[in-house]
Amino acid sequence: MDIAFCYESVLPQRGGCETYIAALAHRLVADGHTVHLYATRWDAQALPASLIYHPITARSWPRFLRPWSFGTAVLKALQGHRHDATIGFDKTWGLDILYPQGGLYAASADHNILKERPGFRRTIMKLVKRFDPTHQSFLSLERRQYLDDPKTLIIAISEMVQSHFQRYYNIAPENMRVVRIATNPDRFVESDRPLRRDRMRTSHGIEPDEVVGLFCGMNYKLKGLPCLLAALQHLPAGNRFKLLAIGAENYRGMALLAERLGVRDRVVFAGYCKDMRDGYFAADMFIHPTFYDPCSHVVPEAMSCGLPVITSRFNGASELMNPPREGTVIDNPHNHRALAKAIERFLDSRERQRCGQAGRQTAGRWTFDQHYRQMLDVFAEAARRRHAA
Repeated sequence: MDIAFCYESVLPQRGGCETYIAALAHRLVADGHTVHLYATRWDAQALPASLIYHPITARSWPRFLRPWSFGTAVLKALQGHRHDATIGFDKTWGLDILYPQGGLYAASADHNILKERPGFRRTIMKLVKRFDPTHQSFLSLERRQYLDDPKTLIIAISEMVQSHFQRYYNIAPENMRVVRIATNPDRFVESDRPLRRDRMRTSHGIEPDEVVGLFCGMNYKLKGLPCLLAALQHLPAGNRFKLLAIGAENYRGMALLAERLGVRDRVVFAGYCKDMRDGYFAADMFIHPTFYDPCSHVVPEAMSCGLPVITSRFNGASELMNPPREGTVIDNPHNHRALAKAIERFLDSRERQRCGQAGRQTAGRWTFDQHYRQMLDVFAEAARRRHAA
């Protein structure tokens, strides 16, 4: 097949969707497919040598007009090319396939407000959003993406995201496919654990007998770190629990919050972690009480490393779990006592081992090979629809 990828910037070292695009392109090219990339910038060394590039020029300012400029330029550049299938991964429209790995903007905006407890601050956030031109522009763009062309195939990264499409835009089920994320269990070699564990713990002053809960997230508030810090107040006295928080380098606000809550001595703020294997192998459980994640990669990765997982129902990756088999899914991160109870469960080494083994088995089913086969089916269906039209 001849397939066109449309995404503004493909620099795989930045992670996320850009790393995924590179991996998918490499696999398609290896299988003999022709892959094109329509983008404003890219790292050719991280992409297949045979990839065909189509440079896109789009305005970068103001921010709320940038995606409109890129999407319009992509449609213009596609004219005259006869691809079997075109796919966009973000704010593009008029393509055969749309695969928003970040989920729906409308849903993420609503969930972003949930990080504040009900009350004055949440009300103010709602008012600010209502009059924010960037917010309104992105909502308008999203309506154009998903309502203007009923023939577009939409890939949802989880059933939660699929339900958001139906709730916000009433998308017909026949135009949607759920294709979950994938992980590579072979990346997490068990023989690496002792060295990485000892090195990471020693560098941050964590004792060998301490039970470590790992938190990972760049947006600390959205991913529920304030709730997690508050939950530490409710852990039973005398335990040897330590929270290892990995993410953005600027954690001063979170450190001050931990100080106010009286739990600063239980938290290690490690900032950015270049290789997450160090964090996973240093930990004994993974805690991700997020307010919004379409389907976070860190959950199957943590399970691949044999860690029991605590996450929230606002994470599409919770669908990969069968609680309480691999861990715990909480209803509301603001319920600090429930979060503390979930942590307390895994202070028991036997419970950690049991759930960790189950998680490793579950994560082994969500491989890139399985994901790739599903994507091929979607590309083939999009090609049939295009040729039939």
